[in-house]
Amino acid sequence: MTAIQFVLIAIAAFIVLAGLFMVIRSFKRRKDVERAAVNYDKNGIPIIPRHERNLIDQPDLDDAVAGETSIGPDRSYLNAVVEEEPLTQAHTNVDAQLTAGRGEASHDNDGAESADYARWQAEQQRADNAEFVEAAEQMHSEQEPDAFSSLMSATDSLMPAIDTAEEPSFDNNSPILDQHLSEPVDEAQNGPLINAKDNINITILPHQYRDRPVSIIRGRDLLALIDKYGLRYGAMNMFHRYEQKDGTGMLWFSMMGITDDGIAPFDPHSVATNNYNGVVVFLSLPHPQALRSFDSMMSIAYMMASDLDAIMLDEENEPITSEYKQQLRNQVRDYEG
Repeated sequence: MTAIQFVLIAIAAFIVLAGLFMVIRSFKRRKDVERAAVNYDKNGIPIIPRHERNLIDQPDLDDAVAGETSIGPDRSYLNAVVEEEPLTQAHTNVDAQLTAGRGEASHDNDGAESADYARWQAEQQRADNAEFVEAAEQMHSEQEPDAFSSLMSATDSLMPAIDTAEEPSFDNNSPILDQHLSEPVDEAQNGPLINAKDNINITILPHQYRDRPVSIIRGRDLLALIDKYGLRYGAMNMFHRYEQKDGTGMLWFSMMGITDDGIAPFDPHSVATNNYNGVVVFLSLPHPQALRSFDSMMSIAYMMASDLDAIMLDEENEPITSEYKQQLRNQVRDYEG
């Protein structure tokens, strides 16, 4: 090892030792500053100068709930101490008399006099307690109302009177329902529906296009078609097509709506405002005029599908073909009678 290398090693060692010394001195100085920075008042609360607060570690909030401290109500007035009442002239006289009596009495009467003095002390204590209770009640009655009560009173005075309005009924939405909601159900006229053993179902669903939103049937549009094709609201909360357009004659076929919950009857009070995913028309069997009813149902179903830009599906959700239509007609013929 050359002399130059030795000198360099010595210089490096000196620099390392000097750095350690400065670090140790800085830690010691910080502790001295912390001890000097924290002063305490007469109640033991630390007083930290504003310019030295950054030298003091932040308080540990681990014991606080969710990093928050809870502040309890000030109940110091409950610990109020009633000052002793100064002795009046009457009290002085009584003490003098008791003292004189104790000096003049014999040792045999010490017990009786002590009992009298104890009773007098008890009476004075009761009087003092009564005064304390009276003062506490007066202080409680003079207290201002709490913040919550004041806030409630202010809120009640500021809240305006809210007028409520009843939701308008469905009475004016459709003349179709207005005319026939109150008509009684004719069991003979609706016999095929009431006594049905089988049904021929045709589903009508709007066309769906990839570049357009999901197509639905608006209730108002459906009511317009119901009026156009002579369906009438009636038995079992469904729309029906009877032999005559005015609602007379034998029931031919019926119609229900398709909602997000499935196939269901109609609510007469919300038909106009509802939206439907589709409708189902069906023929109840057996039927005394099964073929005429079937032909009428298929004809009106085709026209409704055209007006709604919809397709007709069978019970397997397949488009209805002419072959399937003829198959259904042959099936219906067997039920006619």
